[in-house]
Amino acid sequence: MSENDGAQAHPALAGGALYLDYNATTPVDPEALRAALPYLTTHFGNPSSGHSYAGEPRRAVERARGQVAGLLGARPGEIVFTSGGSEADTLAVRGAALGSPGRQVVTLATEHPAVLRSCESLRADGFTVTRVPVDPHGRVDPDVLHAAVRERQTALVSIAYGNSETGTLQPIAELAAVAHESGALFHTDAAQAAGKVPLDVSALGVDLLTMVGHKMYAPKGVGALYVRSGTRLHPLIHGGGQEGGLRAGTENVALVAALGKAAELARLELPGSAVRLAALRDLLHAELEARLPGRVHLNGHPAERLPGTLNVSIDGVGGRALLAAVPGIAAATGSACHEGVDAPSPVLLAMGLPAGRASEAVRLSLGRWSTEREVRQAARLIAEAAA
Repeated sequence: MSENDGAQAHPALAGGALYLDYNATTPVDPEALRAALPYLTTHFGNPSSGHSYAGEPRRAVERARGQVAGLLGARPGEIVFTSGGSEADTLAVRGAALGSPGRQVVTLATEHPAVLRSCESLRADGFTVTRVPVDPHGRVDPDVLHAAVRERQTALVSIAYGNSETGTLQPIAELAAVAHESGALFHTDAAQAAGKVPLDVSALGVDLLTMVGHKMYAPKGVGALYVRSGTRLHPLIHGGGQEGGLRAGTENVALVAALGKAAELARLELPGSAVRLAALRDLLHAELEARLPGRVHLNGHPAERLPGTLNVSIDGVGGRALLAAVPGIAAATGSACHEGVDAPSPVLLAMGLPAGRASEAVRLSLGRWSTEREVRQAARLIAEAAA
C-alpha cells in the first residue's frame, strides 16, 4: 500500500497542495512526455505524406495504435484516434445511431455530459432518447435495461464503465449482452476505467469503447475510440480519410505517441496499481470515518467501484465550503456551480440521494503518485475543517 511513499514525486506535484483530483486530470507521465517530444522537434513530417519525412511519424502512429490495442485486448486496426473523450463519445453515439436503421438510443441518467448531450442532439434527427434509472448505488439492473430497449428499434445503448463522480462500475458484459439481444450496438465510455482496471473488449462484448489521454497520464487533447471490426459508423469529421475514414484530419503524432506510451505503462502496471489504489482509497475512507464518527456517508457502490475513487458526504458541511476551507487539498465536489449558486450533482440526485446530502459530497480521487502519507494527511486536514 505504501510502495510509492519513498518514490520521487511528480515534478508538477512537488511542494503543492495534496492532489486528490486524478479523475479530473492526471499529470503527464515523464515517459509519455519523452515519447511525444521527437514528433514536436525532429520528426515533424505528415504521416500521410509519401516521402521520407513521413516514415517515422507514420510508424509512431501505428506503434501507438498497437499499444492502445494491447491495453484493451483489441486489434490495432480497431483503434481510432480522436482529439479526446468528448469527440470519441460523440463519434460513438452519433456515428452509431446515424449509421443504424433503429431510431432509439438508450443511456443512463448518470452519464457524462458528452454522452447525454450527444444523445439529446439526436432528437433533431428523429430519434427517441431513453434514460434508464439507476439504483441507490448508481448501478443499472440488466433487467431494467432489457425493459427499456426495443427489439430491432434500438440503435445504440451507451453506458459508462465507471462513473466519474462515484466510481461505480457497471456490469458491462451483462448490459452489452442485453443490447445485442435487441439488435443494438453497445458503447461504453471507459474514460475513467481505462488504465485503472483491466479491460478486455472481447470479454466485455462491447462494440465501441472510449478512452481519454489525460485521464491516464498522457496529455490533454488526445483520445481513442475502439470500434469493433465490422461496426458501421457515420463519420462526423470529413476530409482526407485518415483513421480508416472515420476521423479525418492529420494525426497529432506527438500526442498520439504519448497516449500509446501511457497505455503501455498502464498495461504493465496492472493489476498491481489497482490493488494499491484500492488500498489507499479504503485507508482514506477509514481515516475519515475514525476522525468523524457517524458523519461520513459513502456515495456509490461499496465494492464495485473504481480503485482510486472515494465520494463521500460529510454531515453538516457543504462540499464546496469544505474544500474552500482546506486550500492544502486539491479535490472536487459532487456538485456543479452555476452562476455562483451551488446545485446538487445530477448524478447523485439520479441515485436518489436527498439534495442536502448531494450538496455535502466531495470526490477524492487518487492516482499514480498518491502515497499513504498523503492520504493520512488529507484525512486529517478534511476532518479538522469539518469538525
